[in-house]
Amino acid sequence: MQKTPKGLRLHIGLYGRRNVGKSSLLNAITRQNAAIVSNVAGTTADPVEKPMELQPIGPVLFIDTAGIDDTGGLGDLRTDKTRKAFERTDVGIIITEAGQWGEFEESLLKELKRFDVPVIVAFNKADIEPAGSAQISAVQEYCQRVVSCSATTGIGVTELRSALVDALPEDFVTPPSILGDLLPAGELAVFVVPIDLEAPKGRLILPQVQSIRDTLDHDGYCMIVKERELRDALDRLNRPPALVVTDSQAFLKVAADTPPEVPMTSFSILFARFKGELETFVQGASVIDQLQSGDRILIAEACSHHPIGEDIGTVKIPRWLRQYVGGELYFDQVQGRDFPEDLSSYKLVVHCGACMWNRRQVLSRLMRCRDAGVPITNYGLTIARSLGVLERALSPFPEALAALA
Repeated sequence: MQKTPKGLRLHIGLYGRRNVGKSSLLNAITRQNAAIVSNVAGTTADPVEKPMELQPIGPVLFIDTAGIDDTGGLGDLRTDKTRKAFERTDVGIIITEAGQWGEFEESLLKELKRFDVPVIVAFNKADIEPAGSAQISAVQEYCQRVVSCSATTGIGVTELRSALVDALPEDFVTPPSILGDLLPAGELAVFVVPIDLEAPKGRLILPQVQSIRDTLDHDGYCMIVKERELRDALDRLNRPPALVVTDSQAFLKVAADTPPEVPMTSFSILFARFKGELETFVQGASVIDQLQSGDRILIAEACSHHPIGEDIGTVKIPRWLRQYVGGELYFDQVQGRDFPEDLSSYKLVVHCGACMWNRRQVLSRLMRCRDAGVPITNYGLTIARSLGVLERALSPFPEALAALA
């Protein structure tokens, strides 16, 4: 349970004023002391993430946020971090108490709805004063469920768990496949996995591991090689593989060594579809042809890792794009959950594969860029366009290839 990647967990965000019992309710739902509880308002300073196994849902991640009505300098920082949690929330729980629903709670509901997040409203402290039927009726029109509960006595906690099951997003109930729909049962996928300085010692990176598992889940089988051994490995097969998937940085060699009739793509492009909207990312990649010397580009890396040597985001992609455009381009880099509020100075956003994130956060980034009128693409598509192999890399995805035209 603890080893399930965060990006595959249902993210459940708890929101509300200070001291309405968010942390207490989290402890009641999980039946653990998952969060520090105090009568002092503002005890939760940062969003607290708690991975759990919540049956019958499975692996979840609770996000216990700071009171978003906080004030003052420190309060502004807490509020900013809480608002960023909206972007990765799959299901939101707005926690309040009887007689306290007002403009503040309405603003929370509006913000969650802006991100198309299903919402449950929990009127806590029902053992002290239960919410009236009129108050419940006024709220339930705008959310999935309204529950009257008490973290102290346990009243309504079972109903709250049931409401979470009812509010599950469709893409969590029936998650998309990474490559299972591209690989008929009983067919072979060849995975090209370079081993260089940035390869983690003693293991494969998460997109490679998850692609292997997805292949097995769909009754396919796979062969894993380094880029130097690909041609020899293909020559040893008595029939061509159904698919070749490579690390994007090895595109040129893999494209040269893979027969043209064999579909080829990259792990990053697979994750552009798995985590986000492939067609949107492809449309962003087509903008690369319109870049001019002097344009500014934002490179967004989900992981806060320390760059090593020829880092993909800070060194290689800027170099390839400058070579492709034939002029000077200017790059800003952000990592983790940092993302500029104002995107107007950028001609393009280039995002990593976001393998550590849930799909909701990637879709939120797409929405932010769409609202700002700034195209967004991802690492693999950027590399493929810069190296002149984008059409080949999209050969397994006819609809996305049409979006390029």
